[in-house]
Amino acid sequence: MFRRLAITSLAAAALALSATAVTAQAAPAVTKLSQSQAASQLSAAGVTWSSSGGCTTRSNPHCTSFDQINSSTVSGVVTLKRASGCAINITGGTEVGHASGTYSHYNGYKVDIAHNSCIDSYVKNSFSYIGLRGDGYPQWKSSAGNLYCDEGNHWDVTYV
Repeated sequence: MFRRLAITSLAAAALALSATAVTAQAAPAVTKLSQSQAASQLSAAGVTWSSSGGCTTRSNPHCTSFDQINSSTVSGVVTLKRASGCAINITGGTEVGHASGTYSHYNGYKVDIAHNSCIDSYVKNSFSYIGLRGDGYPQWKSSAGNLYCDEGNHWDVTYV
């Protein structure tokens, strides 16, 4: 009886440890960048940005801010620029005024990119069309899982 109890206890402990390891792997840390860190990386890659307010303040919906953007989002934009060879102009970042949710602009997962014929063609010809988003806008998905939604006057891009 003691031996059976010890084996059962060991099995339970091993299961608990493996569950902890899986949980730890399922929630990777997200590295956040400051406005200046993100702007430096984007500028070095030839990516431009603009805002209707000509500002970068995160608390102003008329600005284009990169404050608290995910490092992986900036890397995704840089990769898009290099892979497409297109001009990339970011028109929306982490500033307030966008829809909320886990994978939101404010949480650093999204950017808005201005339309141009080069990037429009690249997205539509390089990624898989996956249908209309819930609000009726068409969207494409890259092999990395990133989503490109054509919101009419710009691309709403989610880097996952």
